[in-house]
Amino acid sequence: MTTTSGPPARPGPDDPPSAIDPEDTEGTAAPSGRDASGLCDQAQDLASTGHLERAARLYQQAVAANPHPSVQARALFGLAVVEDQRGDLPAAREAARRALATGDSRYAPRAAYHLALSLEQDGEAAEAEHVWRRLLDLGGPAYTAVAHYGLARAAEERGDAEGAEEHWEAALALPPDPEALSRLHAATVVDASRDLSGRLLGRGLPGAAAAAVERGLSVVDDPGLRLLRAAAHLEHAIADVGAVVDSGGEAGGDRNAPAPEPDTSAAAVELLAGLLALRGDPVAAERAWRTGLEGRDPATSEEVRRRLRRGFATPVEEDGEAGPPWWTPYLEEAVATASAPALAGELFAVITRMHALLAVPVVEGESHPAALRAAMDQALRTPSELVWGPGVHADFRRRLSEATGGRDVLPEGWPEDGG
Repeated sequence: MTTTSGPPARPGPDDPPSAIDPEDTEGTAAPSGRDASGLCDQAQDLASTGHLERAARLYQQAVAANPHPSVQARALFGLAVVEDQRGDLPAAREAARRALATGDSRYAPRAAYHLALSLEQDGEAAEAEHVWRRLLDLGGPAYTAVAHYGLARAAEERGDAEGAEEHWEAALALPPDPEALSRLHAATVVDASRDLSGRLLGRGLPGAAAAAVERGLSVVDDPGLRLLRAAAHLEHAIADVGAVVDSGGEAGGDRNAPAPEPDTSAAAVELLAGLLALRGDPVAAERAWRTGLEGRDPATSEEVRRRLRRGFATPVEEDGEAGPPWWTPYLEEAVATASAPALAGELFAVITRMHALLAVPVVEGESHPAALRAAMDQALRTPSELVWGPGVHADFRRRLSEATGGRDVLPEGWPEDGG
């Protein structure tokens, strides 16, 4: 069976790392004077309240003061983030490169992360990969995971499946001590798990996708991961039910395995079509129904048709006999193609139009026979251009013929040509 594409691959977090680090502010006194560290504090406050231009100027002043390397790295990284938020990518990347060059243990990794994401999202894959590799040598476990995740995406883009697998595994690896898992590390594992499982689903590997999902769920109970796990289970269900349908077909399957009973085969067809429609593949769902309806075993085909018609109304004719109404083939088609809502919409639109055409002369008190006939004629022709329109006209012709002793009293082409 074919499988659906998974969710679109995520290139990484949508937002760059924040310029605000809790360690920058916790336990520190209010800034004093116009020293570089104080300028950074002020710039950080301004940036957090949306005053980006003023924040950029203060960060630039702090950089120009040539302070201690750690303060210089902080100022450069803050400037990179602010310039990025202002939309000045060249200035943002230049500041990030300078912050990265300081080698500072706190801000160089963050600058590398920011720079690599910016480059990757702008299609600069080669330079982005180079920066991800730089990040491997800079940070602790969290930034190492971030770097491996970036390198996994880069390898995927190059078509290097083996290299990507190595980096995916490293990105999803957890420290021996769960308490040592930082928030950044946990978020990276969840993002990588979600990304990888989506890619694996798209490749028709639901088992591997489910395993990748569990890696992320072991860290955080993420709704997106649960949805992906459900999608993986859906693919397994499609494969299992598809095998039952195939075993009841004309060929294939294990010759030593017993053939399924008609009700089992029909139930499998119904379930398979429903699962395929749930997956968002109405063409495959219709194909499943057609396979069941057109099978060689009459008993199975009849049971499939009964299931396809499940819930259909069966009106009783005036003579007391009940039989499939004229609209049954159209309902069958709608169910098989998962287009019942569209058919219902057509019906309501036609009813609304016919009601309006007939209601206007009633409301206006129209009494002229020609005007009343014209309104009725328009109402009768309302469904004519729809697929099922000729069916409703043919049914009326049949009923009228039966009521008049078998005579066809309507002109040819009624109501379009003989109204």
